Amino acid sequence: MSLMGSLYIGVSGLQTSNNALNTTAHNMSNLDTKGYTRQQVQQGTRNYVTHARYTNKNWIQTGLGVNYTRTRQERDAILDRNYRRELGRQSFYDISSETLEEIEYILGESNEGHEFSEALSGEQGLWAAVQELAKNPTLSVNQNLFVTKSYEFLTKAQKVYNSLCEFQDNLNKTVKTDVGKINSYAQEIEALNRAIMRVEGGPEHANDLRDRRNYILDELSKLGNITYSEDVSGYVSVRFEQVDLVKGSLVNEMCLYQDPKTGFYTPYWKMLAKFDKFDANGDPIVSEKNIEGAKVFDLTQKISSEFNTDIGSLKSTLFARGDHRATYNELDNINTDGEYEENWYDLHVEQSIVMNAQAQFDRLVNIITTKINSVLADAAERATEINPDSTYLRDKDGNPYQLFQLVAEGDGTPSTTWTVRNIVLNQELRQNPSLLSFRLDEHSEDNETMEALKKAFEETIYTLNPKVTTPVNFTDYYKNLVSQIANTGSVFRAVQANQDVATDALSYAREQIVGVSSDEELTNMIMYQNAYNASSRYINVISEMLDHLLSTLGR
Repeated sequence: MSLMGSLYIGVSGLQTSNNALNTTAHNMSNLDTKGYTRQQVQQGTRNYVTHARYTNKNWIQTGLGVNYTRTRQERDAILDRNYRRELGRQSFYDISSETLEEIEYILGESNEGHEFSEALSGEQGLWAAVQELAKNPTLSVNQNLFVTKSYEFLTKAQKVYNSLCEFQDNLNKTVKTDVGKINSYAQEIEALNRAIMRVEGGPEHANDLRDRRNYILDELSKLGNITYSEDVSGYVSVRFEQVDLVKGSLVNEMCLYQDPKTGFYTPYWKMLAKFDKFDANGDPIVSEKNIEGAKVFDLTQKISSEFNTDIGSLKSTLFARGDHRATYNELDNINTDGEYEENWYDLHVEQSIVMNAQAQFDRLVNIITTKINSVLADAAERATEINPDSTYLRDKDGNPYQLFQLVAEGDGTPSTTWTVRNIVLNQELRQNPSLLSFRLDEHSEDNETMEALKKAFEETIYTLNPKVTTPVNFTDYYKNLVSQIANTGSVFRAVQANQDVATDALSYAREQIVGVSSDEELTNMIMYQNAYNASSRYINVISEMLDHLLSTLGR
């Protein structure tokens, strides 16, 4: 090769080293950029010039220098998929653990939970009032204390249950927020797909756009179980919970159906819903029937790591919230229509952290209020058996006094379920507690009724839920409920801790590939700088040789 041609070899070295230095500088400047992927220079040889060919194996060739082929991202597809799966699982258990912590706080340490515990079994609680009443049931002070503490018990119980409902409402708001994020991410992924295709249709590589898309896939994986694939043109298709979210140029919008009774949101796929009614503007009128086959999640599905059904914060939020306000009836497999349905509790209540707590707490209030009413009714009936004209513990209409009463439903119809939200204290007894005289017709104290009241609080015949076989009494029921929530929370926190370790390990392994190391980049910078200097030195030598030849020949 001529000396003039050799200059081009040096120039190729200068150009390639300069580009490599620029890439290294780009890495260094994005050292702390969230979602940035380290870029690496790929070099290749330019074409060779063949001068002679003597045999099949011996060619006389000279190279034309180095070529800057491309700047590629350093990523591992397998690590990305594993990390995103485990990140989604971590988000699932994060929400579950946070929910249990909140319920622990409501039932145990919050003002409502602490006050309810005191109102039930504290030194100044309902059980203490019953014991005082049993000592002297005809004393008006004790009668007033019994009615007052019953009112406090019911009021504190309603505060606890309402706090659980408010927490459900907060989770419901989170559902709306998360669905909005999913739709936003899907739209951005589709826009990035188009931008990447435009850029990479030429000689450039859209590395920064790919960084943004990978970051969005990371964020999307926190919300649910995603799978994705990239075609030869660089277009990524995404499936969310086994349904196409981004496919081609289409984005499958995730919509929300709001239950008219509870206000709870149910995510569904607009593409899969079947609408049969439309309003004046042409918008579909959505009902539960329309979205039956389009729901994003099946809340009756069992949670299992084996089948990857424990992935995503949105699913965890829906499971934690449940789909309605739970009551004591559901512990006995009575559905929301008041009918017995096999495995109703297992499928619709047990896996919801909040609903499970609601149902069990509601049962406690139900059994206490109905048992006290039953004791009073039995006392009135015994007196009537002895004396048919007896008015003992009966109102002016001849009905047995009931300390607790049911309120009417919103439409005015009488309520039939003794849930914590439907119960009020008898206003007549609250205003005049001495109506519960507990003095029999022959003017003796009604000690039998006092013993029945005490027995109601002491007998161990109640269980928390169908899965628990150990019976407890009134006062231990609430303690066991709080303990059960605490134990469940401890289990979830242990699972969460293990999941954190697994996710962190994958994150660290991935960071070793995609992360920018300042030490490594500085080493590369020195290497490329030396290569640049070497090419410059090479050009100087060729230049000096040419100058020497021309000067010599010129003489």
